[in-house]
Amino acid sequence: MTRKVLRRTLSLNTLVLIAPLAFFLSFAVLSCDNDDGSPEESGPRVGIVYDSVGKGDGSFNDSAYEGIKRAQGELGAVVSEETTDGMESNREELIQSLAEDNDLVIAVGFSFESSIKKVAAANPDTNFAGIDILQRNDSPANFASLVFNEAEGSFLVGVAAALKSETGKVGFIGGVCGTPDRLIEKFEAGFVSGVLAMVKGINRNMEVETVYLSQFSDPQNPDGPPDISGFFNPEGAKEAAEGIFSGGSDVVFHAAGGSGAGLFEAAREFSSQENNSKVWAIGVDSDQYGTSEESVREYILTSMLKRVDTAVYNIIKAQRDGEFSGGSVNHDLANDGVGYATSGGFVDDIRELIEGQKAFIVRNLFDVPTAPVKGCREPQTYNLRY
Repeated sequence: MTRKVLRRTLSLNTLVLIAPLAFFLSFAVLSCDNDDGSPEESGPRVGIVYDSVGKGDGSFNDSAYEGIKRAQGELGAVVSEETTDGMESNREELIQSLAEDNDLVIAVGFSFESSIKKVAAANPDTNFAGIDILQRNDSPANFASLVFNEAEGSFLVGVAAALKSETGKVGFIGGVCGTPDRLIEKFEAGFVSGVLAMVKGINRNMEVETVYLSQFSDPQNPDGPPDISGFFNPEGAKEAAEGIFSGGSDVVFHAAGGSGAGLFEAAREFSSQENNSKVWAIGVDSDQYGTSEESVREYILTSMLKRVDTAVYNIIKAQRDGEFSGGSVNHDLANDGVGYATSGGFVDDIRELIEGQKAFIVRNLFDVPTAPVKGCREPQTYNLRY
């Protein structure tokens, strides 16, 4: 009996001591900041809307999502996500809906340009940012353009393609020709320029074949709806790649979003055929060696990295820190906003040469062209002579 009473007394005394302590700790948790300085449940409220391809493309949208996940983990961001169905009315509706409940709204892709600028102008107390949306003269003060020097990153994978090619022929597959800011042509221009830079170094002629999967606008119907299907047409990319590989190219770079899976599959199948040597694919935006099926990874030479993840994270951090500012935020080789991947180790033997070319660009000793010499409405061939 005495033992039981003693136990009860100890338990009661323990509770008396613990209760105030628990209250104090609870109050402290609610009051104190995290290690990074942000309150536990009061990080920036962020809305993000992906283009119609959506997450799972292993490229552009997934890179944006990586930035979101990092912001959630490190900044305590509270995130709302949407994916457009591709209609302009839907884009505007989603952005407006996100603007009502968030401090910052991010749109992923150039197709949101008119809708996000319109909503931003109507909601001056909310901040907005757009991936690949140029500032131009019509941007409200609360809109930030997150843009990239795609040509610089593409130049480096062009160097890699030229150095790795055994046939002297390489190829480029673009997603959509003729977007309002000529976005994909920047990838082409940089890639061809990178190949050309190596022509004298390897003392042989090179050939670059280019093809695009869709045309943004129809010359016969310029007021018709834009066609961005080239970003989600892996079957078309596979067919185009098969044609380029059959023509003698052994390295092909794509800037076609979700369509790139078709290129990777074509590289695997073409390499597996009897009496054919190995051919290579080059990915885009994300490190596609890591985002693609394991069966195709040994055919992905490298990827042109477009650090959408970094851009998304940084603009959310700026919002949290009260440092958001409208205007253009450029990402290039100098600030590691673009680059190339080394996963798989396939460019290890030429990495020193690639880094040498990168240094020339970073030191402003060479300006990479951002517009191709030839048009993109028809397949083209560049004959580069040393």
